[in-house]
Amino acid sequence: MIRQKIIDLIKKAISAANLGSHEVQIEHPEDNAHGDYSTSIALKLAKTLKMPPMKIAENLQPRILRLGSDLFEKIEIMEPGFMNFFISPAYLQNQVREILDKKEGFGEIKIGKKQKINIEFISANPTGQLHLGHGRSAFAGDSLANVFEKAGFQVTREYFINDAKNSKQIMEFGKTALGQGTTYLNDYVKSKIPAFAKASAGKENLTENEAGYLLAQEVQKDTKEFLENKLKIRFDEWVSEEEEIYRKNKIKKIIDWLKKNNLVYEKDKAWWLKTSQFGDEKDWVVIRETGEPTYLLSDVAYHKDKFDRGFNKVIDIWGADHQAHVSKMKAVAKMLGFKGVLDILVLQLITLRGGEKMSKRLGNIIALQDLISEIGLDVARWFYLQKSLDTHTEIDLELAKEQSEKNPVFYVQYAHARICNILAKAPRYKISPYGRYLEGRQDTRYKTLNHPSELNLIKQLIMFSEIVEDTANDYQIQRLPQYATNLASAFHKFYGDCRIISEDKNLTQARLSLVLAAKIVLENTLSLMGISAPEKM
Repeated sequence: MIRQKIIDLIKKAISAANLGSHEVQIEHPEDNAHGDYSTSIALKLAKTLKMPPMKIAENLQPRILRLGSDLFEKIEIMEPGFMNFFISPAYLQNQVREILDKKEGFGEIKIGKKQKINIEFISANPTGQLHLGHGRSAFAGDSLANVFEKAGFQVTREYFINDAKNSKQIMEFGKTALGQGTTYLNDYVKSKIPAFAKASAGKENLTENEAGYLLAQEVQKDTKEFLENKLKIRFDEWVSEEEEIYRKNKIKKIIDWLKKNNLVYEKDKAWWLKTSQFGDEKDWVVIRETGEPTYLLSDVAYHKDKFDRGFNKVIDIWGADHQAHVSKMKAVAKMLGFKGVLDILVLQLITLRGGEKMSKRLGNIIALQDLISEIGLDVARWFYLQKSLDTHTEIDLELAKEQSEKNPVFYVQYAHARICNILAKAPRYKISPYGRYLEGRQDTRYKTLNHPSELNLIKQLIMFSEIVEDTANDYQIQRLPQYATNLASAFHKFYGDCRIISEDKNLTQARLSLVLAAKIVLENTLSLMGISAPEKM
């Protein structure tokens, strides 16, 4: 990865100049006139060394240039001590070959070092269909998992089913199943009653909790099929609260363990968890005065199970209504002695503009499958992913259905379709993008790629691994659709500025190779988002 190469060269130059050590950060300047990458390391070193930052930069510049003679065209120094790096055209040209060689493997990095990550997402209550809000967790969780895998982590996608028989929601669901309540009664639940009747045949005197559990299983079958077949999301683990937590007696085991380790205390006939000793604002009840466990205790047992499975990192993706639960679980992780990292992402609300007809038709609750039917899976994924997870998102239904460049999904997919159309013409000219013109060990045809639009496109292509690394580190998944848009824009500009197939065989060969490289990276980017790359539109 070019960014890491530059960082390593800066560190070597600092060491060679005996300027101590410091964390090195580089970024892309907003103004292209200031180079492809920039660093303020001289300013940071100046504070420690008590030296003018310009003098430090002037010391480092020739050393870095010598170390990276094949990488840089030049390094400029700007007041008060910034260093701006310009990548050489020759280096950029050779990156096309690397992309063609690695194909779908391009962009894979090893920062994960095969560490194990558990990412739990969606985990909707099994009392109805997935709705509009669940889509955000579904697509964000799936895309993040894809990014982690690309970054070299071993990822387990997990879905927790809240189906404990003793829970209030399952009891109320059971009343609905038995015709004794209307809390969850709607057309969808009514459609599941025949399946419930079949599942409960021969089981006399069903309690409300047992009936609720059986009906929830029928709903969960639907949910699983929808996720796998319609949303194309696969889970490695489906964890039933009833089967994995209660039937395996993990509630009793965890409360006994907590008592043994003096992490709970009795007060007002209830048992309280000492979360305040581990960073939370107060303690919380885990066993009510009635002797019933709270939802929190089940969550403690579930997370202990996760932690015991040996994950280096556990990520929970929750809805906005779970914000108050974050500090509790952070405290629980410390309490349980988890040596890894627990990250909890709380998603903000998502709304639909122009969806009044859908809302009225579905009783103000918009089912996710109806949205997918309305705008398609690719468009839905894109619109859910295009904003930071911690900000409110609004899907413009009319824009989502627009079949023009106004729709960002159409704009990006059209770039891929255009690429496929160009490559389809290549055999007619007896030209293969993999043909070689060698001069020693150098592939000389790429030397013809000197047009600013060609070089800019290559710069966009090689940023892909940086996008993977940054997203794996900070979970800002909106970076993917933004990058895809920038990449498509760079390709459209190249297409408009440069005649790809011409009488100049070498130039045609080079440009076709660049087109194929763009195809590979664009497909890789869309794949991380779970979005298709159509060949025709």
